[in-house]
Amino acid sequence: QGQLEESGGGLVQTGGSLKLSCAGSGRTFSNYGMGWFRQAPGKEREFVASISSTALYTNYAGSVQGRFRISRDAAKNSLYLHMNSLKPEDTGIYYCAAKYVRLGLPGEAPNEYNYWGQGTQVTVSS
Repeated sequence: QGQLEESGGGLVQTGGSLKLSCAGSGRTFSNYGMGWFRQAPGKEREFVASISSTALYTNYAGSVQGRFRISRDAAKNSLYLHMNSLKPEDTGIYYCAAKYVRLGLPGEAPNEYNYWGQGTQVTVSS
């Protein structure tokens, strides 16, 4: 059974940068589209970014477009989220997720995804 584990969260000032990592284990996720989601206190989990299994296609939420970049390393069975120009509204728990889709992008709905990590906290201070 596959597992995902996020790391790299922390406390950063407005305008700062963080890189989140998500390590897959127990199975290869090479045929899975992958995504990042986040959840702020009192709010629903929301889509942040996704990437196709081949890494040819990416999709971003409008709120992070131009500031965040998603990438993956098939050899390391890993997913990354490079976050720049961070804002206080980016604060939340960040989750990585995987959806079996051999081609194309996975969707933006959380319930489409088959695997989830436990999350990593990102806090942006003003």
